[in-house]
Amino acid sequence: MMTLLYRIKKVIDPIARILVGGVFIFSGLIKLNDPVGTEIKLEEYFEVFAADFHPLFSKFIPYALEIGLLLVVLEVVLGVAVLIHYRMKLTTSVLLSLIVFFTFLTGYSAIYNKVTDCGCFGDAIKLTPWQSFYKDLVLLVFILHLFFYRKTYTPLLRTFEGHAIIAAVTAVCFFLGIYAIRHLPFFDFRPYKIGNNIPEQMKLPPGAKQDSVVMTFIYRKDGKTLELTLKDLSQIDSTYEFVDRVDKVVRVGDRPRITDYSVTDVHGNDVTQQTFEGAKLLIIIQNVHHAATHNIPRIRNLIKAVEGKAEIMILTSSPEADMEMFRHAHQLAAPFYFADATVLKTIIRSNPGITLWVNGTVKGMWHHNDTPDADEVLQLIGKP
Repeated sequence: MMTLLYRIKKVIDPIARILVGGVFIFSGLIKLNDPVGTEIKLEEYFEVFAADFHPLFSKFIPYALEIGLLLVVLEVVLGVAVLIHYRMKLTTSVLLSLIVFFTFLTGYSAIYNKVTDCGCFGDAIKLTPWQSFYKDLVLLVFILHLFFYRKTYTPLLRTFEGHAIIAAVTAVCFFLGIYAIRHLPFFDFRPYKIGNNIPEQMKLPPGAKQDSVVMTFIYRKDGKTLELTLKDLSQIDSTYEFVDRVDKVVRVGDRPRITDYSVTDVHGNDVTQQTFEGAKLLIIIQNVHHAATHNIPRIRNLIKAVEGKAEIMILTSSPEADMEMFRHAHQLAAPFYFADATVLKTIIRSNPGITLWVNGTVKGMWHHNDTPDADEVLQLIGKP
């Protein structure tokens, strides 16, 4: 019996080590590419937990970026650590704690449909709550195996070399994450990335799967409300009272990559289509109270330099009075419009940020730390 268990262990060991290490490294690197995206997802979780469990979770929202960066760096470091059998007692204990926590998050989201995308692999790979939950369950099984046998693993590197590898991975990860925060993601997986045509992203591609809909009839009988399909109608009699007829979606089809982009002016008029016409230099100031201001003079100079060759539009989710005060305080001579906060965060991971659209196609995108000069923008527009 012991021989059989030993053989099973020998087979599972490399599978568990490579699978767990590989998934944690891949997941961490994907999110390290876009720490602000992880921040947005954590804010969503904290808001849900504050409403469902305890208001204390709302205290974490202002620190979501820092917490997210620490978590994604830890993911990569743990992935590397398990691959080289580095301090497996500590590594597997932390791994087990994290996967139990992640499994709770994804399970809660799946059961109660709270957070529809866990953000496990950022914007690169979208998983439904149930897919995320099943993924975590599989990882939990393999991590439990590693944890159970944690005392039997021999480090693949000597102590000093192991310390050096873990320290180097930690330092590189923090550097990459901070760089992505201070600039923009290295790889852009969002629908608003450079080269994409936004109106096209708002349409379903040819051959897309449509929703599967069943016609449902609502009847009342003996004080109870019943939902009946077309084939059930032959069974009803005069004791059934018709209430309503609804079309019920039984299988959700494909969706456009962009479903919530909408822009209105200060009078509430929809000007979404206007943003797709001609050259538009969009200044994204998602929240005036959280906006960095040290590069505003460079943005102001850019607005003055391209005025007349591109239409300038400031997009914000802040209240009109706050935006008006901010605009005058920083002498931003451009009209402002309103869009959803999450949409603006999705368009660009910078507050403020700058993006250039020409006839709806994204030609350029800049973090405020990388505010371009007028020549760069005009060259992309095609005007000298």
